[in-house]
Amino acid sequence: MSGHSKWSTIKRKKGANDAKRGKIFTKLIKEITIAARMGGGDPDGNPRLRTAVIAAKSENMPKDNIARAIKKGTGDLDGAVYEEILYEGYGPGGIAVLVETMTDNKNRTVADVRHFFAKSGGNLGESGCVAWMFDKKGSITVDREGVDEDELMDLAIEAGAEDVIEDETTFQILTEPDDFSEVVENLEKSGIKCLEASITMIPKNTVEVEAEKTARSLMKLLDNLEDNDDVQKVHANFDISDELMETLS
Repeated sequence: MSGHSKWSTIKRKKGANDAKRGKIFTKLIKEITIAARMGGGDPDGNPRLRTAVIAAKSENMPKDNIARAIKKGTGDLDGAVYEEILYEGYGPGGIAVLVETMTDNKNRTVADVRHFFAKSGGNLGESGCVAWMFDKKGSITVDREGVDEDELMDLAIEAGAEDVIEDETTFQILTEPDDFSEVVENLEKSGIKCLEASITMIPKNTVEVEAEKTARSLMKLLDNLEDNDDVQKVHANFDISDELMETLS
């Protein structure tokens, strides 16, 4: 799990530094809209929508934005019709990369994704080529400040969590997708604020990136993908040392 934890930390720091709040909101609104379109506008009866709303609240999205996105999904307001497409490929150093997209123009999206892979020295693969290397999990990030590790561990496990992973500034709580909402709700009821909360893909194993050139190319690929408006989430099965990360800063 260390590779995923490291990647989560990198993304979180970059998000704060690059002020990508607007892009984050756009991606969350797409997810809420399609969740409402597929399963209805009631979060209590639509697990996917409930998860999307939790993720939006963890990013402090205003309630009005959430409500409008739901109405667009249910057809009460006009909105674009999105299609979900999962792309799979290999980045620099043979790193497995999953790209979750939501688009109203799949020709544009696949062209962009293929270009980013090729530009980095990687390649876009066939469906199923790397998805088997990942497990779907709920991921909840909690600030370490003011939180007792033992108490958090007991509370999370009792609520249904599988594991709690710590890094320098946060705890990452992992759950099965079906237990995700209940764990988040129990944490919030206990006064623990979630910095991030979403369903994600966790690599079963990670590949250590050791060469600086490879690491730079990989980071550029992941940045380009995540900056694309059609891309919802990016997952990769790599790990990287703190020493190498410092040289990339």
